[in-house]
Amino acid sequence: MMERPHARPERHDDEGGFSGVPAHLTAKPLLPLWLAVHERLSSGRPVRSVTLRGLDEEAQAALADLLGSSSYPGSRVTVRLDRLDAALAPLGVDGRAVASVAVGPIGNRAAERERHARERVGLWSWLSAHPVVVRQPALTEWVDRLRADGVPREGVARLRERCEGALAVLEVLPLAESLPLPALAARVVGDPHALDDTAALPSLVLRALATLRGLPVPGNAQDRRALWGAFGVDCDSHSTSVLALGLRPVGDGPLAATLRMWADAGHAVSITLDQLAGAGGVRQTCPVVHVVENPSVLALAQRRLGAQAPPLVCVSGWPNSAAVALLGRLGEDGALVRYHGDFDGEGLRIAAHVMARTGAVPWRMGARDYLAALGKAGALGPAPGRMSPAPWDSELSDLIGEQGVTVPEERVADLLVDDLVAVALG
Repeated sequence: MMERPHARPERHDDEGGFSGVPAHLTAKPLLPLWLAVHERLSSGRPVRSVTLRGLDEEAQAALADLLGSSSYPGSRVTVRLDRLDAALAPLGVDGRAVASVAVGPIGNRAAERERHARERVGLWSWLSAHPVVVRQPALTEWVDRLRADGVPREGVARLRERCEGALAVLEVLPLAESLPLPALAARVVGDPHALDDTAALPSLVLRALATLRGLPVPGNAQDRRALWGAFGVDCDSHSTSVLALGLRPVGDGPLAATLRMWADAGHAVSITLDQLAGAGGVRQTCPVVHVVENPSVLALAQRRLGAQAPPLVCVSGWPNSAAVALLGRLGEDGALVRYHGDFDGEGLRIAAHVMARTGAVPWRMGARDYLAALGKAGALGPAPGRMSPAPWDSELSDLIGEQGVTVPEERVADLLVDDLVAVALG
């Protein structure tokens, strides 16, 4: 057996590692030993021994010499770390020190797993509590699906960065003015190509938009363009319009004058996004503007009130860019915007979307209002479909789900118009 060279004890450097490990310890014959030690110690768990397999004669001889054995250990051997450290002690090093020099810094996979787990929990907690998600609870389903997909190889930080971009886009949709997709990307994300089909970000946004609408995720370019267009992206500002009755904006602009003319004639009017983009303020002398989801309710108000109708806007289901632009402008100009819609899953999602995007407040949209309407309807009606929480009333969504009955807005149209009559007479 070869005589082992001796070396004086090595000192720790400033980073806690070792320097000057004797060269013969890191030579090729002992490399299988240090690879095994490095792998086991990097687990971050207590290690008592390592098992080596497939050792050739040269490796067996080097290991026998290191451990002071009188015979070769064989091609498969288990080495106890306390015995290994005892053999290395005269050289002033231990197994961890030599493995870190021979292979590289020893990690801690257990600690890394715990760190990654904390990062994932933090990511999902942050995303679930984000104001955009809180204001539109239907997006909770989007968050749940992302969580189920798991964190991609790029890691938590990269996924969070993409989610931040997606939320920034969602916060401005539907647009109050028509924008091409590259212009939207440049304005919100700072990169005109960030929402291209080949980028990672648009898939997150489109999944969220599909979730809001209760639609399948678009699978082709035509469907993707249609979904973007539904939220005002690259759409025709002349064909996108919103229906209104009784709007009488102050001012001398063409839109204000036209709206007053039609209001005085007792007629409803369609206002295009193009007209809104070129108009100034839409401040009303009436301090409250009511909003309904369904055109039939506006038609009933027109028949009963005609030229005496107070300001009333109809979003016709999911609000388009023109509706969001008008309601947002009305709120900015001092009006209290009050919203009513269908009592079902889709109706609650639309209501939450309108309130989140325009600052509207609920109008007869509470749990008590639903029960009262349900009583008049005789508990008959279609099932409410996929339910989402109502941010303005914590009981409403569960109540509709328990009852299992939709109350369309049309069933309470007379009650809503009674409210408008009271405003007109007041």
